[in-house]
Amino acid sequence: MAAVRPRELPDRARVVIIGGGVGGAAIAHHLAKLGERDVVLLERSELTSGSTFHSAGLVGQLRSSLTLTRMMMDSVELYRTLDCGWVQCGGIRLACTPEREQEVLRQVAWARTFGLPLELISAEQARELFPLMSTDGVRCASYLPSDGYLDPSLLTTALVEGAREGGCRVFTHTRVTGIDVDERVPAHPRVRGVQTEWGPIEAEVVVNAGGMFAAELGRLAGVRVPIVPFAHEYLVTQPFRERGVGEERVHLPTLRDPDLLIYFREEGGGLVMGGYERASAPWALDGRLLDAIPADFNGRLLEEDWPRFEEIAANSSRRVPAMNEITVTRLINGPEAFTPDNEFCLGESELRGFFVAAGFCAHGLAGAGGIGRVMAEWILAGEPSMDVWEMDIRRFGAHFRSPGYTLKRTKEVYETYYDIRYPGHERQAGRPLRTSSAYPWHAEHRAAFGEKSGWERVNWYGSNAPMGDESLRPRGWAGMHWSPAIGAEHRATRERAGLFDESSFAKLEIAGRGAPEFLEGLCDNRVARDVGAITYTQMLNRRGGIECDFTVTRVAEELFSIVTGTAFGNHDLSWIRRHAPEDGSVRCSDVTARWACFALWGPRAREILSPLSDDPLDFGYMRMRELTVGDVPVRALRVTFVGELGWELYCPTEYGAGLWRTVWEAGREHGLLAGGYRAIDSLRLEKGYRVWAADITPDETPYEAGLGFCVKKGGEFLGARALGVGPGSEPAGPDRRLRCLVLGDPRSVALGNEPVRVHGEVLGRVTSGGYGYTVERSIAYAYLPADLEVGTAVEVDIFGEWIAGVIAREPLLDPKGERVRG
Repeated sequence: MAAVRPRELPDRARVVIIGGGVGGAAIAHHLAKLGERDVVLLERSELTSGSTFHSAGLVGQLRSSLTLTRMMMDSVELYRTLDCGWVQCGGIRLACTPEREQEVLRQVAWARTFGLPLELISAEQARELFPLMSTDGVRCASYLPSDGYLDPSLLTTALVEGAREGGCRVFTHTRVTGIDVDERVPAHPRVRGVQTEWGPIEAEVVVNAGGMFAAELGRLAGVRVPIVPFAHEYLVTQPFRERGVGEERVHLPTLRDPDLLIYFREEGGGLVMGGYERASAPWALDGRLLDAIPADFNGRLLEEDWPRFEEIAANSSRRVPAMNEITVTRLINGPEAFTPDNEFCLGESELRGFFVAAGFCAHGLAGAGGIGRVMAEWILAGEPSMDVWEMDIRRFGAHFRSPGYTLKRTKEVYETYYDIRYPGHERQAGRPLRTSSAYPWHAEHRAAFGEKSGWERVNWYGSNAPMGDESLRPRGWAGMHWSPAIGAEHRATRERAGLFDESSFAKLEIAGRGAPEFLEGLCDNRVARDVGAITYTQMLNRRGGIECDFTVTRVAEELFSIVTGTAFGNHDLSWIRRHAPEDGSVRCSDVTARWACFALWGPRAREILSPLSDDPLDFGYMRMRELTVGDVPVRALRVTFVGELGWELYCPTEYGAGLWRTVWEAGREHGLLAGGYRAIDSLRLEKGYRVWAADITPDETPYEAGLGFCVKKGGEFLGARALGVGPGSEPAGPDRRLRCLVLGDPRSVALGNEPVRVHGEVLGRVTSGGYGYTVERSIAYAYLPADLEVGTAVEVDIFGEWIAGVIAREPLLDPKGERVRG
């Protein structure tokens, strides 16, 4: 059928949204609710003709993080107000193994902190709610009464109608053929509009909500969107059961059995059943492994693939025996866009004004309402209203520009969709990719490698395990990916010295005549000090929340070096560049690959380093000096993340292997032990050092996080007004603060998100936890009311058992910092 030519397109709009699926419709809807009237929505075919129309429509709310769960809850609140076929039938999740039972217990505990009424129920109670199921092998289940399902096409239509009422103009059968970019300032390119088959539209903001076409649209703008289309199948049965009518009608809850890889929901008098097979099917990839979706693939499905669905079909009859007798109406096989970590891909890209909302990983219907709200706020305010780091497109580093690497990671994620993700679990696809100059040494000494942002990083050394204490293995999940080597490496660092490879840490340079003033306006601490000064600081958003957390070293009058977390380099650099002046006075670059970094920490660190350098080591804490260590030129920083005397030693990458060997050989007579990141985490917990994205996020201020000592008083910097520290103002005391908890049972270790109860009431949740091998206590951190005193009794729910503890004064070790200063 010939395409219908739309009415004349406008010459310009403030916001152009590309994609008429549920994502684009939700963003347009929320922009209209927030008062933005100048919005155009473009769809290449008919509304919902991409992946939306063939969605199974399940809406489950409890997710792995507070923010994602809130987004799902926002979605449900919105769906209740729309004519979208919303059915609040409740949702059941079964546990059929001891490990899955532990997962369910953990999720029930999470839900208390999220405000969700998730219930732990028995197998028989689950069958009462879903009479078609067999209870064979079911140990327990969880039930969330507010879950449900809806009609994806009705939802999209309702969202679009709300957008139209707010002034949004919608044009179907309007294919985008190009993205216009203003490159007059090469360091700060901006989007300036779109080209369509019917003509151009100038725009300040362009939103790529193209679903499975999002990667192709991104390439038009020079932006990599790391998604891969996968063929996802589910079947629909003929009606076979009486549902009742009117007030007597009872809806079956949705049912998930992750151990059998399957899900169910009702459809009329029948069922929809699908799952996540182990043999996945990436779709429409060309010889370079880039998506190459046919231009006419609109409103279409793929051919039925029964052989690939065979395991899912067999599993379904084990849980619902009636599946052996039911007539199947059809098998739906449609492509869905997945990301390499199974989380949404949201936010402003490196191209200013070009936003992405894609990679919905088959749960876009569940999250669309929350996605729309977050994206609309982000577009209008310049930043999101909550912590969306795990969904932020900036989390994907340069290595995800590789289609092959992206495919490997995404395939692994799809095929393990329902697997339990234990703490410390490491993905295996695409490894090794990024390695330190000392990597061969690590492998030779039996390093247990973890992976972060593509880097191979040492978790611990198997060769150190005999020196540890197996009896300290934490109970349950915390002890699964654990080694006694962690304790040995921890104690060696406290008692003698430890050597750590931190080459993966992201390293940024801010240079130029405008750099000092620029950083002073972006950092909450004073960083434009004398040359050689190191400053621990944060960068804040307009809400006063902690957007970045790192150290800044003034290397020269117009050169500053920033060291941040391995996974945060792209995020932090994007934040800095977004606020940088466009007059060329400031240059920002990622120099991670240029520098190896090895940390030497411990009471004997000076004894080890002194004989290796003719340069004096008399510079103090938080200072930098250029040295020669052995034959290697080194930039030595007197900083620590473990609370001990020592240095981070930076050298050009080509010298890295030599520097590591030099320090290692010199330290052996002093009892030096090489250590990994698990020991660092244990050491930093004892000193109360915060980790961004866990203990501190864009949702917390420095005062809430216990970092008020970083905030310069009376200064002008981004976020100062929200903190109340601008000229003539006084900061208000926070209502909640990050508190250190010590638990009565040393082997009960919190992993994060566990609820914290005070006097019988849940008042917070754990941000991070672990075991302190020096203080010999289980340690956890949690945000709790600020007026609670040290010594207050608390309880932490660890897999269904309330473990007693107290609020402790921090830091637990060396409160005066005497060890750090040596």
